[in-house]
Formats: sequence, structure tokens, C-alpha cells
Amino acid sequence: MEVVRTCVEIPGYELFKYLGEDGNRYDVHSGHVNSYLKEITGRDVTAKDFRTWAATVLCAQELEGAQFEKPTQAKRNIVTAVKEVAQVLGNTPAVCRKSYVHPAVFDAYLDGSLAARLEEWRGRREETPAGLRNDERAVWGLLTERTAAPSR
Repeated sequence: MEVVRTCVEIPGYELFKYLGEDGNRYDVHSGHVNSYLKEITGRDVTAKDFRTWAATVLCAQELEGAQFEKPTQAKRNIVTAVKEVAQVLGNTPAVCRKSYVHPAVFDAYLDGSLAARLEEWRGRREETPAGLRNDERAVWGLLTERTAAPSR
């Protein structure tokens, strides 16, 4: 969408504005961004999908090296990781955990498989979408594996 392509950063309360063909300044709203994303991807994606993906990858990175011996320590590590991700997103930890981090990351961390699964998926380039960074590839593989598993 041309609105997003031509937006310029203008100081003030609104983060982005663009100059219309009429010379007036207009706010860039989430609907503009989401229309642009749909146009360039050919899919029904939104900016929230990108925030969710970024939060999930970041949380997996935070938890990957966090060791624990007891479930209480694991839960504290999750709280710490979610706080870090929430700070990056500019959200509260509660909103971040509920709405932005995929629960499969927490499940894999709590069952002790997160680090090993992420490491394995980093090397499986032929089985993951092109264009992903190593950490994204690892999380994509983990989520694919976890969400494809049959329910019990």
C-alpha cells in the first residue's frame, strides 16, 4: 500500500504520518499497516503476527540457556524471560505471556526439551522456510513439531 511506503517519521504524539497527494499529513493507522502487509505477503497477516513471532523467538532465546533443577526455579525463569520480552514489546508481562509468546515454548522449557530441540532445528535448513535466521528456524521447527503432535 502506497501509504506505508511513503510514510515519514514526524515528531509528536503520533509515531508515523504520511503526506497525502493533497499535501495534508495523515496518521498511519494499524489498518494501513495491515493492508500493506496483506498486499506484500499475499496472506492474511497483521502487525500483531509479527509482534507475536518476535516475542516467541525472543522468549525462546531467553529461556534456552536458563538452567533449572526444580520446577519452582523453572517458573521463576519463565517470569524473568517474559518480563524481558514484555519490556522489548512495551507491554505488561501478563499481556505478553497471554497474547504474544506461543505456549509451546513454555511447555518445551518446562519439560526440559527446549534447548535440545532448538539446537537440532537450527541445522535443518532444508526443512524450514527460506529467509529465516538461525534462531527463527529453530523456533519454527519447535512450533511445527509441537503443534503437529497428536492430541492426547
